[in-house]
Amino acid sequence: MDGIRVGKRVVGTQSPVTIGWDNIPKVEGGTFKRLFFTLFQPAVLFGMIAFWYYAPNSIAKASTAIGIGIGFRVILQILELTNPRHKSWQITWKELATDLFYVGVSATLVNLAENYIGSDVAIEAIQKGMDLEKFAWFTSLPLLVQAVLILFIFDFGQYWMHRGMHNWYPLWLPHSVHHYITQLNVHKGAVGNPVELFLIGLGIGGLFDFLPRAFLLAGAIGMSVGAYQHINVRFNTPRWWRFMFNTTEHHSLHHSQDFESTRSNYANTFILIDRMFGTCIDGEAELLGMEGGRRMSIREQMLYPFTEGWKAWKERATRARFFDDAPSAVPAE
Repeated sequence: MDGIRVGKRVVGTQSPVTIGWDNIPKVEGGTFKRLFFTLFQPAVLFGMIAFWYYAPNSIAKASTAIGIGIGFRVILQILELTNPRHKSWQITWKELATDLFYVGVSATLVNLAENYIGSDVAIEAIQKGMDLEKFAWFTSLPLLVQAVLILFIFDFGQYWMHRGMHNWYPLWLPHSVHHYITQLNVHKGAVGNPVELFLIGLGIGGLFDFLPRAFLLAGAIGMSVGAYQHINVRFNTPRWWRFMFNTTEHHSLHHSQDFESTRSNYANTFILIDRMFGTCIDGEAELLGMEGGRRMSIREQMLYPFTEGWKAWKERATRARFFDDAPSAVPAE
């Protein structure tokens, strides 16, 4: 592999990336197939909005959202098997077992940490002292506008947290594990060191959970868009969708073996935020991962931030001692 190695990263590699939407392959086949993979994403989004907008309160609750989320991912898993974007990304039992392990970690350990020491705790304390009348201007807005604003505020925070992870070494250490994945599949968003999963989940979007219907609608929209980041399905994504929302194509560039491409497309839902701050690249990549696509074991993924952090600290301490002990270049009087 061509490039300059900096720590565990390879800078300036010549791994293939495709830049520009006109160069991305489209779904081929009969009229029905092409229509299905063109309209699937918008149809799901508008269907979710309609459901949470009109569903009775007896149905519009968190348990329903969880059930819909599980069913949606099962459908996406089936689409991965029937219409894969890249055959090299096709899931194996080993990959699936690893993915499901991390789904379990996110649902238990990470969720528990969020409840006790994460943003949920701070938000709960803030809400106790809130004067809800001051939010009357917000609650008077149309429900869909409330939901989009909640989601945008949360995504704006996630954008800067994610961008910070790529620009500050202490945050990069836990996040780097997620960049060792070598393929995108429907559960890959949960794969990473638990510290990184905890940090990326921090945000103030939960501040609005006193608005249950708007909060659930925001979550449904986020799921209907964000789920496609890590997925091995080829869509004929509409132009308006790829202008506003993050897509598999965008996120594959972020995970590519090309260093410059990885420093783009940070937003979770609204790629529009990346466009605002000049970090959006339209295109796609097939070859993913760090160090030429080296696959990490679960044990290494768990320990990597700490072992690499310890090595970096020792190297820094060694350099400091070397310069402290080095003879002065100025001759003594």
